[in-house]
Amino acid sequence: MIALLRGVLLEKHPNQAIVETGGVGYDVTIPVSTFTHLPEAGTEVRLRIHTHVREDALSLYGFLTQDEKALFEKLIGVSGIGPTAAVKILSGLAAPELIHAIQRGEVEKLVRIPGVGKKTAERMVLELRDKMPAVTGEAPPAQAEAALSVIDQDVLSALLNLGCARPQAENAVRKAKTGGAPQDFEPLFRKALELVR
Repeated sequence: MIALLRGVLLEKHPNQAIVETGGVGYDVTIPVSTFTHLPEAGTEVRLRIHTHVREDALSLYGFLTQDEKALFEKLIGVSGIGPTAAVKILSGLAAPELIHAIQRGEVEKLVRIPGVGKKTAERMVLELRDKMPAVTGEAPPAQAEAALSVIDQDVLSALLNLGCARPQAENAVRKAKTGGAPQDFEPLFRKALELVR
């Protein structure tokens, strides 16, 4: 089992990172929150890994913090939530916010995440309320300061990966940028995600 991957970040996208370690490039599925804090391509990165094995596939899911990994592993334990859905859920709400929403039984907050219906949200609360990991407060590594000239495309790509229709996603990104638009990916993404509903 692969538990940790340290190497050079070759590529990064809102739901994918390719990390080279020992001459091998690993394709790792990541949530948007991890993407936001990744350094620029060509620099060293360290990801905590969950290895998911099926009959037909071996998939790697990567996280910058232990909080995200622990929460991911709790989410895939809920019936009806697979690894892909768990990544979408983690992309829709930051880990501490998601933990608090589940602990408080805030179903209305959970159904705002694309792909999460009322029954899934209720099941998450029912099955996880008392099993939520404690928030360690581990901060993601500081990201190197760099201007993201393609921030709009990254936000749009993240919304499309979450299952939003292109016209609604494009409209949400445009609306999110009006009037004091956030300069960083994650605030802009979260604002656009709220507008897409």
